[in-house]
Formats: sequence, C-alpha cells, structure tokens
Amino acid sequence: MTTTAELERELREASLRVTRPRLAVLAAVHDHPHADTDSIIGVVRQSAGDVSHQAVYDVLKAFTAAGLVRRIQPSGSVARYESRVGDNHHHVICRSCGSIADVDCAVGEAPCLHASDHHGFTIDEAEVIYWGTCPACTSTHP
Repeated sequence: MTTTAELERELREASLRVTRPRLAVLAAVHDHPHADTDSIIGVVRQSAGDVSHQAVYDVLKAFTAAGLVRRIQPSGSVARYESRVGDNHHHVICRSCGSIADVDCAVGEAPCLHASDHHGFTIDEAEVIYWGTCPACTSTHP
C-alpha cells in the first residue's frame, strides 16, 4: 500500500497540484491494478466522499498524459488503469472471468518485440496481450 506522502511526491514530481480527488484516484489505481473507471469511482467515493464521475475521468486523463498511470483497453473490454508505468510490461487476461495480471517483458530490452517491418517508424514500445484461462476458472471448469 502506497502512503499519502509517496502519492503526494508522485503528483509533485509530475508537476500536478496535490488535491483530495487526485490523491484518492492515484491511491485507487495503486491499490487496484487494472481497475476500470467505474471501479475507481467506487473506491474514490469510499475514501474521499462525493467526487463526480467527470472529476475522476479528468484526473485519469491528466495522470495518463503525465505518465503517472497507464491506460490499457484489451479487446472487448472497457479501459483499465494501472500505476506500473515505463517498463514495457505486458498482460495476461482470462477469457472466462476477465482477470488481468502483469507479464514482464519476455526477451531483451524495450521494446521486447521487434517488428518485421517498422515502416520507417521509430518504435519505442510493444504491447502484447496473452489470452487464456486463469487457474481459478480452470479448476472450476475443467
């Protein structure tokens, strides 16, 4: 669990003002990796009281732009947010329950995959999503 002092430092280092809604959203993303916006709103309202949907959306947008959080949107899913940024990791997603876990880069330095034809782009990130069935779903549906 990340302390309030650590969250405040993250905001200041990103040149963002420290506000109650920003602290609550950042704490929610740290404590609930891969949470969707509605889940984050629920957590924020439990800790910070009445914060509007729009305020949470605005904070998430500002955090994404500042590089404090990463927004992912797997195929067929709503956008999700995580505080693990800057390391080019990937994800594994359960086809049954939708749970998401981080997967470290498989080989080499970022990007850990090299495009067969980069079409002149300077590639700095590769995104991979592994799909399968998590252990809990495998054990309940053999």
